[in-house]
Amino acid sequence: MAGKRKGLGKGLGAYFGDDLLMQSTEKAEENVSRETMKNAGLNFLISDKGRRGEAQKDSSESGETMLKLNSIQPNVSQPRKHFEEEALNELAESMKQYGVLQPLLVQKKEGYYEIIAGERRWRAAQMAGLQEVPVVIRDYDRQKAMEIALIENVQRADLNPVEEGMAYRQLMEEFHLTQEEIATKVAKSRAAVANMLRLLKLDERVLQMLAAGTLSTGHARTLLALEDGDLQFGLAQKILEEDLSVREVEKLVKKLTKPPKEKKEEKPERDDSFVYRHLEDRMKSIMGTKVSINKKDKNKGRIEIEYYSAEELERIVELIESIQ
Repeated sequence: MAGKRKGLGKGLGAYFGDDLLMQSTEKAEENVSRETMKNAGLNFLISDKGRRGEAQKDSSESGETMLKLNSIQPNVSQPRKHFEEEALNELAESMKQYGVLQPLLVQKKEGYYEIIAGERRWRAAQMAGLQEVPVVIRDYDRQKAMEIALIENVQRADLNPVEEGMAYRQLMEEFHLTQEEIATKVAKSRAAVANMLRLLKLDERVLQMLAAGTLSTGHARTLLALEDGDLQFGLAQKILEEDLSVREVEKLVKKLTKPPKEKKEEKPERDDSFVYRHLEDRMKSIMGTKVSINKKDKNKGRIEIEYYSAEELERIVELIESIQ
């Protein structure tokens, strides 16, 4: 069921030790960043001293240098907008002990350096009270910088579905990339990219729930079948209140989208009472007594012939017999 995504590993320290756990977390980030740099066409090595948080300035072997933390600024086009406080605190504690194991990727701007990849490390370094951090300086155009930032976050699964979809949309609108081209760059299927973009069609209130992690991607995707934003939001709230499964939501959506049965328009009945009155008058003139025609439907009814004495009844019977 949908729920706020929480960090794992709380109980692992009891088995492996907190220090080892912190190193493992930082090591995983380092491995992902290596892959990011590889995808971006960067070939650099992290020196042994860098791994110990003692990166040398302007190392010719790694291409790293140390920069003052206050000379570095985040990229406003960074696709990731939400950073979990608890995870940042854990990384900051690790940095206090071991330093920054993986350098940030930055590019020089007028008067400062802009982060291309590594804003999470930059934020954690601030929390840890560090004055300097290791960086690799590169020069990229706006599109390439955004692609690298997106690749790094997607590989780490750091982006929530809304952030990921908005990043894809920006690449399409600003740089005219196709879904196929984006899929190739982030190593995902075109269908996966298309599904993330479709989620952006949801009501803004539902997107906020999805970004916060209180609503799962599976539930959100089911709500896309509803075109009305209020219906989407109302059902999203029902999902949380009643802990509905995706299958249960699918059934509810099916009911809501099922077209109502069209009522057959009943044609007003033709007023043909005057016809029956005419027939009654004709039979009355023949029978010499009152005759009533009681209609049941279009083709059925009952004829009533009144008589007022035995002699009159005998006369009516004789009259009917004479018709043979």
